[in-house]
Formats: sequence, C-alpha cells, structure tokens
Amino acid sequence: MKPNTPLVVDFTQVSKDDTALVGGKGANLGELSQAGFPVPPGFIITSDAYFSFLKDNKLDHKIKKLLVGLDPEDSRTLHSRALLIQKEILKGRLPKNLQNEIIKRYRALYKTDAKAVYVAVRSSATAEDLPDASFAGQQKTFLNVHGEENLLRAVVRCFASLFEPRAIYYRALHKYDHLKIGLAVPIQRMVQSEKSGILFSIEPVKNDESKIVIEAGWGLGEAIVSGSIMPDRYIVDKKTLKIFKKEIGKQTWMITRVGQEDKHVTLAKEKQEAQKCTDEEIAEIAKMGRAIETHYKFPQDAEWAIEARELYFVQSRPVTTTKVNPPAGGQISKFKTEEMPTEKAEVILRGIAASVGSASGPVKIIADPSKIDEVIKGDVLVAEMTNPSYVPAMRRAVAIVTDTGGSTSHAAIVSRELGIPCVAGTGQATTKLKTGQIITVDGAAGVVYKGKVVDNKSQSVTAAGQITQSLAVKEEVPVTATKVYVNLGEPDMAAQIAKLPVDGVGLLRAEFMIAQIGEHPLSFVKDKREKEFIEKLAQGLKIFCQAFHPRPIIYRATDFKTNEYKNLKGGEKFEKQEENPMLGFRGAFRYIKEPEVFQMELEAIRKVRDYHDFYNLHLMIPYVRTVGELEQVSAMVKKAGLHRGHDFKLWMMVEIPSNVILLEEFLAVGIDGVSIGSNDLTQLILGSDRDNPILAEEFDERNPAVVQSIEKVIRICREQGVTCSVCGQAPSVYPEFTEMLVENGITSVSVNPDAVIATRRLIASVEKKLLLKKVIEEQDNEPTE
Repeated sequence: MKPNTPLVVDFTQVSKDDTALVGGKGANLGELSQAGFPVPPGFIITSDAYFSFLKDNKLDHKIKKLLVGLDPEDSRTLHSRALLIQKEILKGRLPKNLQNEIIKRYRALYKTDAKAVYVAVRSSATAEDLPDASFAGQQKTFLNVHGEENLLRAVVRCFASLFEPRAIYYRALHKYDHLKIGLAVPIQRMVQSEKSGILFSIEPVKNDESKIVIEAGWGLGEAIVSGSIMPDRYIVDKKTLKIFKKEIGKQTWMITRVGQEDKHVTLAKEKQEAQKCTDEEIAEIAKMGRAIETHYKFPQDAEWAIEARELYFVQSRPVTTTKVNPPAGGQISKFKTEEMPTEKAEVILRGIAASVGSASGPVKIIADPSKIDEVIKGDVLVAEMTNPSYVPAMRRAVAIVTDTGGSTSHAAIVSRELGIPCVAGTGQATTKLKTGQIITVDGAAGVVYKGKVVDNKSQSVTAAGQITQSLAVKEEVPVTATKVYVNLGEPDMAAQIAKLPVDGVGLLRAEFMIAQIGEHPLSFVKDKREKEFIEKLAQGLKIFCQAFHPRPIIYRATDFKTNEYKNLKGGEKFEKQEENPMLGFRGAFRYIKEPEVFQMELEAIRKVRDYHDFYNLHLMIPYVRTVGELEQVSAMVKKAGLHRGHDFKLWMMVEIPSNVILLEEFLAVGIDGVSIGSNDLTQLILGSDRDNPILAEEFDERNPAVVQSIEKVIRICREQGVTCSVCGQAPSVYPEFTEMLVENGITSVSVNPDAVIATRRLIASVEKKLLLKKVIEEQDNEPTE
C-alpha cells in the first residue's frame, strides 16, 4: 500500500505484505483475493482507523493506566482490568467520516449481491497469523450481522475484543506492547454454509508434507473451528489428490442461521453419521489447498465453506504449530476385529442406540436377576430389561442387549457409565438369540450382527475411550461458566472418571453400591447388623469422595422401586407386589414409612464426613411427592447430625409435576439446591413410559410442556438464590435444549461420563453465543451523547 492509506480498503487493494495495516487475517484475505482464489467479497477497516478511534476518544491513556503493573498470571485482576478497558472502548464513537465510509462500502457490497445483506465482521490484529506466532482466535468475530447500525456497533465491539483477558495474557506472554498492536476489521459477505471446515496443506501431527488433511462438518464453521463437534477427517495424497482415508464423525447438531440469528440446531438422524463432503468436493478442496500452499510457498491452515455447491475460502494462515489432536473417530472395541466386515454382516436385531461402541462375544440370556452369576467376563448380557440387581453382571459383560427400554432406560444409563455398547428395545432379543451364540453389538447404530464383525465405519468412542484419548493427547477442553457434573454410581469407575474435566459428581446413585452389598437393607436391620451395612455403604461413598476431592459429590439417597428391592437377597420377605412400581412405594415416602434404612444411609454419610474428613459429600432427596414429605425427611436429616451450612448442602430432585407447581413451597422448607430429573419429569408430564420402545417417539424433553416447566424451575431458583442443576440425557443430546438451559441461567448440568467432553464443548459454544448477544444488548442500552 502507498502512504496516506485510506481508513477503509477493499480486499483487492491489500496483500500479505500489509499486515501492519490490515492485520494477519485481513492481509491473507487480500492476498487470496488478488491471487484469484474464491473469497467472498468484502472490505477492511484498517488499523489506522483503530488507532485514530483510540486517540479521538482519548482511550490510549486510559488503557495504558489500567495496564500498568498488571500481573497477567493474576486471573482475577486480569479479568477485571480487561472488563474495564472494554467498557471504556464500547463507550467510544466512530468518527463521522469513518461511519459514512463503512456504510458506503456496505451498501456497495450488497447492491452487487443481494445475499450480502448479511455479513461477517471479523477481528484482525496486526500481530496474528504470523509465521512465527499465531494469535488467531484471541479476538471476536460476529456472524450474520444485518443492517447499518448493527454493523457499526459490531466494528466497535471488535475493537474492544482486542482487550479480551486471553488476548492481554498472550500479548504479555510474548512480550508485545499492548498499545502498539493494532486491530483491523474485515467485513465480508456472509457465506451461509451447508458444510464447512478446515484444511491443513500438510499432515500437522507428523509433519507429513505429502498429505493434505481436511476436517468437515455441517453448518457454519464456528462449531468446527472452536472444537465443539467431532468433524469428518479426510486424508488426501497431495500429489495425486487420491483419498487415503475417511473418518466419519458423528455430528448431532450444527450452527445455522434461523430467522435473524444463529441457532444451535439438532440434525436429522440420517445426517448425523453421514459423510459431510462428497469425494468430488474433497478432491476440489484439496486441489485448492495445494494451490494456496504453492502460492504462499509455506504450509497453510485454511478455512473453507460450501454454499449452494460453491466452494469459498474465508481464511488462510501459516501452520505455526504441530498440535497433537485426538482422532476424529477411533472405535474402542473389546475384541480384536476380525471375521467379516460390517457391510457383509447379517443384521439379526435392530433396536435403540443406547450406548456407543462395538463389541463381540457369546450371548448369555438372563431371565431373572438370581441367574446373574452365569454371566462371565466377555459375555454379551441379554435380558428383557435390567435393574440395579443386574449391575454386577453388567460390569462383567462386554455389551448389553434388551427387549424393552430406550436411551434413558436403566440398561442404557449403566452401559454408558461402564463404557460398554448397548442396544435397547429390540423387542425379541431374549427369544431370537440363543445362549452361546456369537454376536456383535453396535451400540452407535442400534443393531446386532450375527457373528464377529469388523466395523470399519463406526466412529463411536466409549466413555473409557474418551478418557484415554483426553489424557493421552492432552485434549484441550473449554472452561465454562455453567458447571458440568457427571452421573456415577459404580465405585470401580470413580478413579478413572475423576480424571475427566468435570466439576464434581452431580448425581451419585445409591442403587449401585447397595446392589453390590447384595442384600436387602431391612435384612441387616432384622438381624441387628446395621453397623455392617453402614460400613459397607460408607466404604463405597469414601471411594468417590477420595477420587473427586475437593470437588463436590451429590449423593442421591436410595430410590429403589419394590420390584428392584425384591431382587436383592431377602427382598421377597420385605417387598409387596405392586402393579406399577414406577409410581409406587419409593423415594421420600419410603424413608418416612421405613426410617431404619434411611437412618443407616444418613449414618454412612456422617461417618464419611466426620470420621474420614470428606466434607465434599452432600445429600439429595429423590421422588418427593409433597411438601409435608420434604419437611419430615429434612427433620430426619437434622436429627442424624447433618446440618445445612457452608460445607453440607441438602438438595431435592425435581422430577414430579407437583415439584414444579409448588416449587416455592418446597424451597421454603429449606433446601440448598434442586436437580431436575429430566427423564422422569418428561415421563410424568407427558404420561409416556420411557422404557416402552413403542412410545419412544413421544418421549421428548423438548416438548413445550416440559420446557416451560423447566424454565419455571430455573427462574424460581434464580429468584431465591438456590442452585439449580439438570441430570438427564437431554443436555448432551439436544443443543437447543442446552441453549434453553444456559439462557435461562441453569447453574450446572450432570451427564453420563461418555457425554462429559461433548457436553462441555456444546455449553462453551452456547455460552459464547449468549455472551456476544448480551454484549450487543448491553451496548444497545448504553446512553448516547
């Protein structure tokens, strides 16, 4: 560029040599445009405009004063100073001549292309995307900006994002002068991509220059670039453009424009495991990536998008690192793969995909819990349905297949916790399969194959596999304001699951530990062996507390139903036959009628806390039908020596419509937190048996009646300062459900181990979107001069 550069330039006016003026992103967009690569048209507000903006609003001195003596390792001070600086910048006003020039260019942009009413407004710092250091991603990008006023506001917000806490930290780390780094703002026609992704012109892990790696996903590229989803991964020979390998990642949601804003949207089932790009598109992307590398004479990391079958490149930068990333797939299997490939295998059963993974083994049909000892290590457990009495056998099995139940059934939940495949609701597993028959269970596809099968296509990863991956490659997992807890019950899994990036245990099930004790609790009472039961339960609780300390453990007291209790040793002596155990003698009402068992639980909790000093153990009461029940149970807890305070919290499950309708009355009794059991609450609101495969399509947590109930619970809890969590499958399955929870102010979600990382990534993506929305709303409410 020549001296006296204007404050705004077109892409075609700048090149890779103009980083000081238009930043790394802007320079590369200009370079690609000038070289004839398919880049959506646009223009750039230069760094000169940014520096003029600071000077005109007298911001440079204010910023310098706020940064003097700042220790970037002092996170609290760093965040408070960053917030103060951004607020000062957001008060600033763009000079009138700059506003006029931006509006003029914007109008010219969409006059030639009606689609360009929506634009992407990106930040481009003058120290980013350099060959020796990448500061990319430190500043904000605003997608689908529409209208002149919104565009001007987005420009100022980009200026402010140069002082995000992480941006300040990285500049301090690399010893860059904060006030000498400028920020340009590229404004580009928005590509409403049906599919998008990233291209590496060299294999980045092994530095293999003979290969090109392409990652692809549905929708806008934000979900892929942020690492929120598991994309497809294609490896291509750079010379011949032959596809070496394709790894198809399961993508359950995408980000796309809905109306006037971007939304997290659940994908149709047929698209979730489909290959994102055709082979022809893969070859075209690779060919273009090879040409970009040739042009730059340096390996490139480029972002691409496809809209209406047209390929565009929206960014390219040098490959500055060789980060070790987890594979986009990778089947974790219990057996060596051999015999026949999936495409030639015979499907003998179909059901509901309840727990991902693939495993083979001999069938062991169990018609009654008393026969669970017949299951040995390596068997596939087949049953009509499972309950807590089956847990010891489930731990030995390599996979589970059931006649009844769905994705929220006992078999499904336990299988996901144990990290083994499960296909539920097959309807005829116990009659069609034969004991000893070798089968392969594909829990991701919801099918059972005859014989031992090599599954070359499955990209599912079990819970154990996720943990192994994350630890082995130090997978970067985002920090979220919404806490992510894990649901657990199996003590043997505690140490391993505790290594996951979780904030604690949001639902510790009592049933697993009591099933392992193996005998009905009242048998201990009858034989005056209460101390033995208390000791065994305390030992189980201690294992969890040790593994997760000091992170909190929310122990849900026993919620056995009569049919489940009856299967324990001696159970037939104490349990009556019930026609509908789901709505029967369970939860808080049982504690009141049979206080001896609940008192043993309370004593076990007190022992772990007081004798072993694990004060991270707290209590949650399930299935509380009435306010009176909660009052009586709360009194029992106090009498046992467990008093609410800073180190002991009493929670209540919200899983019955009465809990929603009378929530203020329940809270008035005195509780510290609630956990919404979305599975049971949905079942009871919709009157739909979640274990009945025929009703599977009716069971949907996104039903308006369920959503409105949950929104009411969160709102009331926020108003009264009570912690509010959700434990169920919905947050890890439906992105729009998660967005609803976070937007309404949920404190935490608690999910099964296999969903922890994916859920945290999803929440991070939702929080980022909502934070940008809040910034926009706050700025819109700022008084004008």
